Amino acid sequence: MERRRFIALGALLLAPVCHAAAQPLRIGLTPTLLHERHTLLARWQAYLEPRLGRPVSFVLRDSYGDTMDLIKQQRLDVAWLSDYPYVLMKPWVRLLATPLKDGRPYYRSYLIVPARDTRSRSLADLEGKVFAYADPYSHTGYLFPRHELVRLGKPPKTFFRRTFFTWSHRKAIEAVARRLADGAAVESYVWDALAREEPALTGATRILSRSREFGFPPLVAMNGLPQPDFKKLRRVLLEMGRDTEGQAILAQLHLDGFAATDPNLYAEVEAMARQAGRWDEDARP
Repeated sequence: MERRRFIALGALLLAPVCHAAAQPLRIGLTPTLLHERHTLLARWQAYLEPRLGRPVSFVLRDSYGDTMDLIKQQRLDVAWLSDYPYVLMKPWVRLLATPLKDGRPYYRSYLIVPARDTRSRSLADLEGKVFAYADPYSHTGYLFPRHELVRLGKPPKTFFRRTFFTWSHRKAIEAVARRLADGAAVESYVWDALAREEPALTGATRILSRSREFGFPPLVAMNGLPQPDFKKLRRVLLEMGRDTEGQAILAQLHLDGFAATDPNLYAEVEAMARQAGRWDEDARP
């Protein structure tokens, strides 16, 4: 009888621990190519779970803002953000890892126009035209082109005849390819990946200019994620390129791996974010 009571008491004490261990690691994803890659996400989930020793749940949202709201509501443990949302979310998150493209933790903004537009040579040539922005919290698809207009002495609010949001870089590319927009600024990561997979789509656009390099959109962890979980996930990500399955997933992601980087990699974007509030003023700087 006493032995049964001891076993029952032990089970009761262990129950919360087991329950906690069974809680999924919630990874938020913002709009990128991954939204159309459910098979890839299932494969990545199957890769992560045994290495982390816990379930993994990917949480997909249709805008950067939606994912940022989930972070503020503490409904995520990890998120793959654009660099602009990352610097805005710094009070809530810490840098986990930065993806590597062509072996380096950088990407660019591409200014694109329809392939049939052979006359435009720069952003200045798009004055008075229709422009597609990817997302109000996108660096390459919103913050950077507006920053360039300010640098040219042009007020972003009135430079284009009309602007609209597509809510993803792929849709911004499609808008230009279908001539729904005269131009757009998009992630080099997305355009380059689509150029491999859907060359007819990107072939209907022309890259007008490429920006300087910026820190690649990072993976971040919520401040509340326990340090052991943070370290384990970072180690798994950094080691993905060392085994066959990890390499295959990275290839599907069009990445070479992940690296531990310094937050200073995103200092320039943070400086742009601090200036952004003044850009809608009609007066030139």
